[in-house]
Amino acid sequence: MKEEPIVARVTAEEWERGWHRTWKRLGFVPYELPPDDSPAAEEREFLTQPRSAEGEQQRLRRIQEEFERGFRALAWLGPAVTVFGSARFGEGHSYYALAREVGRELARAGFVTITGGGPGVMEAANRGAREAGGKSYGLNIMLPHEQRPNPYVDASVEFRYFFVRKVMLVKYSCAYIVLPGGLGTLDELFEAATLIQCRKIGPFPLVLMGERFWESLRRFGHDMVNQGTFDADELGFGLVTDSAVEAVDRIVHSLPASFRKRLTPVARGRGAAPCTG
Repeated sequence: MKEEPIVARVTAEEWERGWHRTWKRLGFVPYELPPDDSPAAEEREFLTQPRSAEGEQQRLRRIQEEFERGFRALAWLGPAVTVFGSARFGEGHSYYALAREVGRELARAGFVTITGGGPGVMEAANRGAREAGGKSYGLNIMLPHEQRPNPYVDASVEFRYFFVRKVMLVKYSCAYIVLPGGLGTLDELFEAATLIQCRKIGPFPLVLMGERFWESLRRFGHDMVNQGTFDADELGFGLVTDSAVEAVDRIVHSLPASFRKRLTPVARGRGAAPCTG
């Protein structure tokens, strides 16, 4: 049986009509271009708006203020691990249960748990950390549909800009655990992987949780190695597993001995009853 493509081919006219329907339904966030007085500017007015020096200065101040707020809030965190994953897997889903156990194991090992602060996998990891008696932080993004911080964070830092938030999610952690997710999760995964590969950070462990979910990505990675886009040893920092205990144990043993001394493990009997979600 022939497999259908994920995205069907469309004509140029269908493509344009589809985008116009999208803009009409959602409203368009303008793409900014330099001022233009030519007649052609009127034809693309629905796409653009001129940018000004004053507007750019205001944006720069907002970006700087957001960085400063993040630095102030997170600078004194102890050893931390960031957990990435989808907001769409709620309580009762196996990935929610897995993320919750990841949070518990991180707390037991003495790590601070950092997430994107939203629902789903992020909530589960924060919840597990809190239940085990560990520290739990959320770095929440302000979205049009108003993503609210989940109730299991000890502190929440809000961001307007995705790229500022992503810097904070990466900067203050010594390892990254990635559970199943969508485009945002993939963005975060490849950001961390690129920085590690290029030796801008780390070397830090990058652990993918959910072997079945990530199998196609693993095959794609092997194919890229065979195509010569990078060497197999450049992904030596990666691990794919279904075990929260193995994931956290690998992270602990990847750290220098002097760094491990800064961990303050939480006793296993502490916190709420074992998770059943």
